[in-house]
Amino acid sequence: MAGLNIPGVTDQYNTNDTVEKLMKIERIPLTREQNQLENLKTEKDAWREINTRLTSLRDNTKTLYSFENPFNSKLTSSTEEYAVTAEANRSASLQSFKVDVLQAASSDRFLTDELDNDYKVPTGTYTYKVGEKQIIFNWKGGSLKDFSAAINKRGNNVIKSSIIGASAGKKSLLIEAIPTGKENRLIFEDDAKTFAFDSGMVDKIKSQTQTFASSQTEILPVNKIEYDEPVYMPVLSLTNTKYDEEKQTAVVEPRGAYQVKIPEKILRDTDLHLQFTVTQKETEDITPEINKTLLQPELPDAGTAEYSGIVISNNASDTNLNLPPEPPAPLEPVKTNSILYAVMDDGTEKEIPYTPSEDGKPAQIDVKLSDFSGIKALAIRNKNTGTSYEISSITALDPIKDLGYGPKHPVSTADDAIIKYEGITITRSSNKIDDVVPEITLNVHDKTEKTATISVKPDVDASKAAIIDFVGKYNQAVAELNILSQNKPEIVDELEYLSKDEKEAEKKKLGLFQSDFSLTNIKSNMASTIAARYMFSDSAEITMLSQLGIATNASGYSGGYSQSKLRGYLEIDEKKLDDALANHLDDIKMLFGYDSDGDLIVDTGIAFKLDKQISAYTQTGGILAMKTSTLDSKIKSSETKITKLEAQMAKKEAELRNKYSQMEGSLNSLEAQQNTISNFTKQQQNQNR
Repeated sequence: MAGLNIPGVTDQYNTNDTVEKLMKIERIPLTREQNQLENLKTEKDAWREINTRLTSLRDNTKTLYSFENPFNSKLTSSTEEYAVTAEANRSASLQSFKVDVLQAASSDRFLTDELDNDYKVPTGTYTYKVGEKQIIFNWKGGSLKDFSAAINKRGNNVIKSSIIGASAGKKSLLIEAIPTGKENRLIFEDDAKTFAFDSGMVDKIKSQTQTFASSQTEILPVNKIEYDEPVYMPVLSLTNTKYDEEKQTAVVEPRGAYQVKIPEKILRDTDLHLQFTVTQKETEDITPEINKTLLQPELPDAGTAEYSGIVISNNASDTNLNLPPEPPAPLEPVKTNSILYAVMDDGTEKEIPYTPSEDGKPAQIDVKLSDFSGIKALAIRNKNTGTSYEISSITALDPIKDLGYGPKHPVSTADDAIIKYEGITITRSSNKIDDVVPEITLNVHDKTEKTATISVKPDVDASKAAIIDFVGKYNQAVAELNILSQNKPEIVDELEYLSKDEKEAEKKKLGLFQSDFSLTNIKSNMASTIAARYMFSDSAEITMLSQLGIATNASGYSGGYSQSKLRGYLEIDEKKLDDALANHLDDIKMLFGYDSDGDLIVDTGIAFKLDKQISAYTQTGGILAMKTSTLDSKIKSSETKITKLEAQMAKKEAELRNKYSQMEGSLNSLEAQQNTISNFTKQQQNQNR
């Protein structure tokens, strides 16, 4: 029985091979276009790679002449690093100075008594204040652990808390203010205050207030000050001031004034505040009554006498009233809130801000002694003509210490940092002090055992690292330019920093753009910039990169001729570089970028010129962008052509397979007929036997 043959499925006549051979010929245009597309993509990747290398070099050169250049970096050192260190900004001067730390700034850190492990913090509204900031939260009650977590969740860099295992079965809660300094005392209010007392965190202390201006004898005349006022305006006088011994208040009528000297004991403590009240009252204005006295009398006319038709005028009155030629202008009412003054030790006076309270209520006045250095007395000058003031006695107190309570178990208390800078005592609320030495921040850690010397020096290591990085980036860019512009395998073999696979990949790009002069041009321009001399100053000792020990032959030509030394790579003589950095750092900085025309803008130098040269290639719309843009258009066109050719090939292959299937079917039919005839003939022959 003949085998079963299905056209298009079985391949009795090798039609598939025939079709494939025919299609291979038909695919030649498609294969050629696909190869062309791969070449275009390879070129685009190569342009992108050189763009990456040049951009990296350009970014590096910018750091060498910009404000952030490494040559301005500073290093600081301290002989007493456990107590004080420093940080120098780039603009800091090279210098050394002495610092003594008398005390470091601290914050309030308060512990409770030892509490049972199952101690419950009661429900309530808890308010904690530190300086001008406060934390308020509602607590539903719970364990010490949960309460501590609630504080930390809401602390917001104001307060924090922790649990300390005091002894077996006992715990203590630590609450601490985060900001340091005297002004940042930890204050408890609302239920936080109650809890602080109940838990043994604070205890009652005696008030330390001092009162003065509480008797008539302390009310003194003010110093005479000339004001630009009308001559008839009453002078400020103590006579217009009355003192009420029972109420211990001074009533200052319109145009009244007095001063109160501050006791020396109070002046010695600049942390104290002076607090008193001022009650304002409107009174009848005194100017109308004064203006009445300024009116000049009108004298009657001397008259005339007539006799026999003759009129004779009397002589004018010879009464001498010494009246001015013109009557004075009437006084205008005066209304001002400038009534409180700090009397300084040199006799001058500084105004203390005052704003009246509404509805005639007493206004609370708080004068911080440290805000008025050199203050000796307080003066009240009522220049108003229709307002009187009632001034209370004055209380001196420390608002923080005079809370009526203090820590029972203080781990530390809020205090300022105190240092001596070049013998000058300085107080700051923070351990980070940045306003004493220009461009330098002092970090205070602890009290110094002996005077610390802080030194500021250039960061030579940062400069060296930046220069070495620049050389590396430059050589990588030159290597890529060499590979793409020359078809020499040894160029790749010389690059020892490449792995075996990387070398194989680079060799595929050799000479890819050897006919493109843009690469040889940028390499030539870069080499010229590197080798040029830059005379930024007549006294400069470093004007060329080679003087730093950086050149294409920095290691010298030992061992005969070397082709690799002609490829444009920079070498470093590290010993020569170290010597130049140690002795000519300013020259090196100028070598990479300086201002040549006095407009304070860098406009030349090695790094500046390289930046500008490379920018023409790497910037948006630059030479490399145009190269890749052209390739993108070619790639898109090629992909479109390939898609069209693939469709044509698919159609052609389908037609060939259809034709050969039909042919194979016809051959199968003929073969079947032949087999039928052959079988019939054999049957006839057998019957005739």
